[in-house]
Amino acid sequence: MIKAPTIDPPSDDKRWRLVQATMRRNGFARHSLIETLHSVQEAFGYLDEDSLRYVAGSLRVPQSRVYGVSTFYHLFTMKPAGQHTCVVCTGTACHIRGAPELLAAFKERFGIGPGETTADGQISLLTARCVGSCGVAPVAVMDGLIAGRITVDQTIAQAEEWLNARNAQANGRANNDE
Repeated sequence: MIKAPTIDPPSDDKRWRLVQATMRRNGFARHSLIETLHSVQEAFGYLDEDSLRYVAGSLRVPQSRVYGVSTFYHLFTMKPAGQHTCVVCTGTACHIRGAPELLAAFKERFGIGPGETTADGQISLLTARCVGSCGVAPVAVMDGLIAGRITVDQTIAQAEEWLNARNAQANGRANNDE
């Protein structure tokens, strides 16, 4: 029989049940750390300090190890992601064919660099070491869809489209309220 930890989740949020199920399925074993962190991120969208402490206590793993694993792997994020994401590939082929220019354009237009989210929470800019599409470099993954041979103008246009859609939606709500 697998004994549940005596540690309470950070909140009463029902999504913690999913995380607890992952830990229980793995017998609260230390080796299930990465799977458990994936479960937390899948449920909440990111890893915060409270969740890291909870996982550490539940799996009986030092907090330093949990923090080290969560910051080492690029799939984990410690901040909430924006409504939309742009992941720019920074592998060799993409770097040579324009990835730095894509990143610079985001910095200039939206004021964000890799790993950052716009102040309104709409767009997150991330980087990946390689997305495996070197033949169509440079590559960006825009809301999960791979865009190959993408230009600065195309990338910025997509991000602008996201913002315009949000503004149109907000204006529609405002007009309905009148």
